[in-house]
Amino acid sequence: MSTLHLRQKLAYDRQPAHDRGGGLAQGFVALRHRNYRLFWTGQSISLIGTWMQTIGQAWLVLELSHNAFILGSVSALQFLPVLVFSLFGGVIADKLPKRHVLVATQSSAMFLAFALYALAAAHVVHIWHIFILAALLGLVNAVDTPTRQAFVVEMVGREDLMNAIALNSSQFNAARVVGPAIAGLLIGWLGVTPLFLLNGLSYIAVVIALLLINAAELVAQPHVSAVRQSTIQQLREGLSYVRHTPVVLIIIVLVGVIATFGMNFNVLIPLYAADVLKIGASGFGFLMAAMGLGSLAAALTLAFAAKQPSMRVLLLAATAFTGLEFAFAASRWVLLSALLIAGIGFAIIIFTAMANTGLQIASPDHLRGRVMSVYATVFVGTTPIGSEFTGGLASAWGAPAALVAGAALCAIALLFTWPARQLQVTAPDPVLQLPMEEEEIAVGTQN
Repeated sequence: MSTLHLRQKLAYDRQPAHDRGGGLAQGFVALRHRNYRLFWTGQSISLIGTWMQTIGQAWLVLELSHNAFILGSVSALQFLPVLVFSLFGGVIADKLPKRHVLVATQSSAMFLAFALYALAAAHVVHIWHIFILAALLGLVNAVDTPTRQAFVVEMVGREDLMNAIALNSSQFNAARVVGPAIAGLLIGWLGVTPLFLLNGLSYIAVVIALLLINAAELVAQPHVSAVRQSTIQQLREGLSYVRHTPVVLIIIVLVGVIATFGMNFNVLIPLYAADVLKIGASGFGFLMAAMGLGSLAAALTLAFAAKQPSMRVLLLAATAFTGLEFAFAASRWVLLSALLIAGIGFAIIIFTAMANTGLQIASPDHLRGRVMSVYATVFVGTTPIGSEFTGGLASAWGAPAALVAGAALCAIALLFTWPARQLQVTAPDPVLQLPMEEEEIAVGTQN
């Protein structure tokens, strides 16, 4: 990145919020960026399909096995590659143009959705097919997740990042309402097969949107380093930044524990619907939609009210999430369970949006892909550990006991991280925005 471009970008990031609109417009300020509008629109369509397939795949596994451990194993296989390879995905995100990487990953995910549809439509699908396709999708997500997370700030800049992440959460959770609701109806009417076809078709929208993005309008341009580093050296550089930056390290640790042990909804909610509340596939879709409504409400709250991430708010949201999980585990009433899971959805979106925004703001441009790959590893990649933990406990003791155990571990993590509520989330020193060789030149000039 040139010094001129760096100065232009920093000036943009420091532009006062009142110069960017207020009132109702403030809630949608990130959409004034053409590139982000394209990306957001394409993702809005694709995510509905993703949620439909999530519901369909979980119900298909239950139909084929009715085994909580197998359901957890499918989830584990889908996320295990993220745990193993996401750090390398962060290196790719920092080295290559993110838009090109995302076109490749989204196209690959589309192909896998069509493959599952073909198997289901031919009535030849078996559990091992789902295992293989889940693992392949995990490989795709190992690159896609850190790249997609780090790409947002390139489209909108730091000042609008909180709003963009809130709008991303809004679309994600609007899709969580619409997708499961449609999926529940279609499963009862036509079975699970059409869900996989519709998901495959939905990827077309996001691929087209990515192709239409104007790379020249991105706030941060891809950097080609003059200093050659091995992949291991690049990984070490990113991990060192995480380890030596307290606010980043605390967020990563807390996200890792809560995501691993507290957020295994794909394993537990189908079991709750089938075995605890006894409300079937439609009830499963209803519970997931209730969580989506709570999450959507949280995302809209952030879009209109939050300007910068706060460690205190992050920790309060994590505390509310943990308490609501304990309450949900004790509930046997469908309406109360729906209200509690809506509250869980609200709390977890506040928590994850604060964490995501905080990490991106606190990361230098040339390290953001690697920092977000660590986030992806602990947030998504540890799902196999959590899925096997939760699935095993649910098989032995039931879904409520598994939920209580996970919530208890989250509570312990909160006890250790609560003192960090006083930390401030700030952008790194401008010198740290430069890659290694430019940083050395800048320091030498100052001296």
